[in-house]
Amino acid sequence: MSNRFSNTISRRRLLQAGAGFAAMAFPTFRPGQATAGSEYRITAKPARVPLIGGGYPETAVWSYDGAVPGPEIRVRQGERLRVAVENRLDEETTVHWHGLRVPNAMDGVPHLTQAPIAPGETFVYAFDCPDAGTFWYHPHQRGSEQVDRGLYGPLIVEEPEPIVVDRDVTWVLDDWRLLPDGQISDDFGNMMDAGMAGRIGNTATVNGRLAETFAVSGGERVRLRLINAANARIFALTFEGHHPRIVALDGQPVEPHAPDNGRVVLGPAMRADLVIDMTGAPGARFRVIDTFYRNLEYRLLDLVYADRPLREAPPDRPIRLSDNPLAEPDIATAETHEVTFGGGMMSGMMGGGMTERGMSGQGMMGMMGRMMEGMRHGGVWTVNGIAAEGHVMDPMLTLARSRSYILALHNDTAWHHPIHLHGHSFRVLGREGAPTRHREWQDTVLMAPRERVEIAFVADNPGDWMFHCHILEHQSAGMMGVIRVT
Repeated sequence: MSNRFSNTISRRRLLQAGAGFAAMAFPTFRPGQATAGSEYRITAKPARVPLIGGGYPETAVWSYDGAVPGPEIRVRQGERLRVAVENRLDEETTVHWHGLRVPNAMDGVPHLTQAPIAPGETFVYAFDCPDAGTFWYHPHQRGSEQVDRGLYGPLIVEEPEPIVVDRDVTWVLDDWRLLPDGQISDDFGNMMDAGMAGRIGNTATVNGRLAETFAVSGGERVRLRLINAANARIFALTFEGHHPRIVALDGQPVEPHAPDNGRVVLGPAMRADLVIDMTGAPGARFRVIDTFYRNLEYRLLDLVYADRPLREAPPDRPIRLSDNPLAEPDIATAETHEVTFGGGMMSGMMGGGMTERGMSGQGMMGMMGRMMEGMRHGGVWTVNGIAAEGHVMDPMLTLARSRSYILALHNDTAWHHPIHLHGHSFRVLGREGAPTRHREWQDTVLMAPRERVEIAFVADNPGDWMFHCHILEHQSAGMMGVIRVT
């Protein structure tokens, strides 16, 4: 069981390349090129990185500052952040600050909120950071390719009084579709990815490397910030021999709790902050396993204990994070809107087009015909029956500023969808009519096939905001709309 999902790359060859790679360090944080306080300058450009390591050549990527992930930007809650983004790519780009409640003009959506950054140009993003938590940044211009080639990085907004831990560590999770020579496959935009699960790769990385081990010490307490930067892969991590507690989701504090069934589930773009007490014996090894896809489980890496513990037992200190200043929706007066997500392969094929052994020939032909027709008309997926073409469109909803709203979301497809709302966080009220246990605040909610989910928020950030699936192939193939707040 390994963190590659095919025989594209030989694990034996990789392991024979030397122990130095297997013991690579996981930095507590990697600051960007800070110029003064909360001012950064990052450059989008091609680069080559040791994605796989071992005896393989470096992988050609698109990067921020020559690294994947890009620089970890850190700022204190309430501070103003300025980031000058220089574009040295051969095409336009933007930067979207995922999960941050920024002014609309700083949201990084091409043509909707800003003109794209042309090759050779620089754009300065400047905004206050009202919420502490784990966020990330990535392009919204041709995102399905730019993100998958490596353009992303973590953004951490620190609390004024953080919880007491021994280490604060970020893991940016990703997967890559690699060829036998370790280079990225250029089969972007193919119909099967667009109409099914999205562009799922064959190699999983942590912080831009094919990881083998993560060094820990007995008695230490670690705050582990997980970010799913993959285009389409859903992660469900289990930590063998350990009991992680979730303390934040999508950057927003939640009552500390154990993950359901021991699995930390993250759809694309989602984040989770964990507190993990290291209670293993000296020299012990424990696997971290991704178990989301049935019969396709694999080992992401091993937790490896030092020969000497840090202390006898982890600290006994509170781990509840302070709430962020989010406006609480008034459910009693909230206006409700229905939103239905449709389309894709297999959707609508659960009836006469299916047999006990699978899809009938007639059903397959009909499905492919509908898919080709959808592609010709600019979309495979729909939101309320409309397939988006580009980022500029008439709003699907116009909401009054400062009013409370409930969105009743229905996934009328055969596939999972992580649905993301820009500019706001929302409470997840219920699933399939049952109230959620933690009423968690999120900005990206993962919906299972045919599932109904209710979310609520106060429309307190004016502007035109994207509302879309964050499986980036689904977004580019039509599953996107605009919500206007006036």
